[in-house]
Amino acid sequence: KKELVTGPVEVRDIYKLSQVGTVADAYVTEGKVHRTDRARVVRDGIVVHTADINALERYKDDVKEVAANFECGISLVNFNDIQVGDILETFTEIEVQQKL
Repeated sequence: KKELVTGPVEVRDIYKLSQVGTVADAYVTEGKVHRTDRARVVRDGIVVHTADINALERYKDDVKEVAANFECGISLVNFNDIQVGDILETFTEIEVQQKL
């Protein structure tokens, strides 16, 4: 398996919702973020957690992807310790065929 980084996302604000948990108000700095991606939470240059993306929204609408230079709301599966200033590094896993 090979990891393909799809884009870094900068956390600008945090919202705590009773039904969902913690939602990060984030800004996609480059690339595209897809709902099927996984995300690494990077705090002060250290990877804190890796999880699947639970929800990806723009203006309260669920979306499949968010392009660069747009804001979005993002939440992770079973992880509520997102803080302002964290970088969410999104990636997809691709299976590469083995070579002899």
